[in-house]
Amino acid sequence: MLNQKQVRYCLDKMREMFPEAHCELVHSNPFELVIAVALSAQCTDALVNKVTRTLFQKYKKPEDYLAVPLEELQQDIRSIGLYRNKAKNIQKLCQMLLNDYNGKLPRDRDELTKFPGVGRKTANVVVSVAFDIPAIAVDTHVERVSKRLGICRWKDSVLQVEETLMKKVPRDEWSLTHHRLIFFGRYHCKAQNPQCQTCPLLELCREGKKRMKGKEPWIENV
Repeated sequence: MLNQKQVRYCLDKMREMFPEAHCELVHSNPFELVIAVALSAQCTDALVNKVTRTLFQKYKKPEDYLAVPLEELQQDIRSIGLYRNKAKNIQKLCQMLLNDYNGKLPRDRDELTKFPGVGRKTANVVVSVAFDIPAIAVDTHVERVSKRLGICRWKDSVLQVEETLMKKVPRDEWSLTHHRLIFFGRYHCKAQNPQCQTCPLLELCREGKKRMKGKEPWIENV
């Protein structure tokens, strides 16, 4: 496990590598964000953005999603994985939003998790991005990077990863760190082909050192 000084070094390096890290889901208000994040489960942000480009022109508010038959909404998001279930959850979410919250999305994470299709990760993204409340959402990239580097333990659950990061990262850096970990995992420390040979964190990374065993990345081909 990395010590506090080593964790700080990792955070600083990721900041240097990805100074512009941000939420890549395109949205113009908190309601659109919660729909986009709900759609993004087991799906890439790029595909969600492709779908929401037209979806958000057609559906502006909760009432709009409820004004069409479920089948029509399913067709509108058909290219996204699990689209049937997601369409059902979106309509239920919109109904609940109108019935229980006067159409206004709550700013509280625990309140948000009451909505269908909104888990802890989604709620953390929404409070962090839409309402600027410090939070660390643990998606597959955040979990993979945290475990590979040794910030967390291999056996840690998603909740334990979140709790460990909250302890090891200063509170005012939670939201930015969440985005930097995602960018680091999405564009550098990829699931299949992590760029260990050019990684500035290789010396600290238990997974990277294991992968590079027998290879000598510092020797140029001559």
